[in-house]
Amino acid sequence: MSDTGTQIARAAEEAAGGGWRKAGIAGAAIGVIAAGAAAGVAVERLTVGRGMRKKARLALDSAGPYGSLRGQPGKAQADDGTVLYYEVDEVEPDSSQARRKRRLFGRKAPAPVTVVFSHGYCLSQDSWHFQRAALRGVVRTVYWDQRSHGRSERGKAQTEQREPVTIDQLGRDLKAVIDEAAPEGPLVLVGHSMGGMTVMAMADQFPELVRDRVVGVAFVGTSSGRLGEVNYGLPVAGMNAVRRVLPGVLKALGSRVELVERARGATADLFAGIIKRYSFASREVDPAVARFAERLIESTPIDVVAEFYPAFGDHDKQAALRHFAEVPVLVLAGDKDLVTPSEHSEAIADELPEAELVIVPDAGHLVMLEHPELVMDRLADLLARAGVAAPAANVVAHGSTAHPGT
Repeated sequence: MSDTGTQIARAAEEAAGGGWRKAGIAGAAIGVIAAGAAAGVAVERLTVGRGMRKKARLALDSAGPYGSLRGQPGKAQADDGTVLYYEVDEVEPDSSQARRKRRLFGRKAPAPVTVVFSHGYCLSQDSWHFQRAALRGVVRTVYWDQRSHGRSERGKAQTEQREPVTIDQLGRDLKAVIDEAAPEGPLVLVGHSMGGMTVMAMADQFPELVRDRVVGVAFVGTSSGRLGEVNYGLPVAGMNAVRRVLPGVLKALGSRVELVERARGATADLFAGIIKRYSFASREVDPAVARFAERLIESTPIDVVAEFYPAFGDHDKQAALRHFAEVPVLVLAGDKDLVTPSEHSEAIADELPEAELVIVPDAGHLVMLEHPELVMDRLADLLARAGVAAPAANVVAHGSTAHPGT
């Protein structure tokens, strides 16, 4: 084992409070993840040299268009002073609309519908690349980075007051972004994974906003609670052991940021295999998209990973779903999602009987990157049901990412 690996192992042992041997089942369970990823890595190593793989990653980084779309930048301030970064894509001017507005004789035109996209854990606003490409210039959209993610500031409540991250805090962050980026007019809220939980938390705390302004909601690969029961594709006994020690391990590793980041670089191939296993389900995913997902997740520091993880165990927003009972709702998930299994989406749909439930075949957690055409098709339908003019789902110009497995 390398010196870096030895130091990380010691950090993990310290986190387990000296009882790491008793957590042997947890180690074995984590090994299942690593073994599955390593098997693919081992095959690759038989045919492709390490230097060549590194060159391939660099080539994909430079050539891939993913994450390159930018909008008008803006900043909102959370209630703890954290600066949250967002971008707005405005509707392109239309000459016929301009003529109609002139006939209003000075009356203010109604505010346009704004679609607000909230991203998931260890991602950024760029994870909506394909949906952004399809909607660009046609519908007013807002994309924002959650606190401590992307271009937003590290959470001040966490760095200065040492307060834990909560999903409720993220809900208040979303409200701050809406107040700044879309202070008036109808809203459609779209959330993936942690972003969907953020939408629920905002509704729970600001039900009047939902009642007065929200005209549609999309929950993509998310959950309203009971995330402590998710086994991530591991044996149940092993996962129970992992749950006991993982928070402490993450906390310990989060205090050794430089060490862990060096280890990430040294084990890039294995790390890529793990990301692919938990992000995608299709047999063939565009390598540039897979690399894009790696870059998004790699950019999240280990101490941020550690800060946010405990919040998911406390998340319970089933009751908040009632606030969306009167608006069009899309609930969508991949059938092979190991992070927020499709059963969680089915539970959301059970609380919202009028919602459209879509379980996407051959899809994992990053379904919006893996099957963008299908996701955009259903989002376009939601926007139509919400009374928003939307384009046909067409993201071909930006790449089709997967071919369904057989």
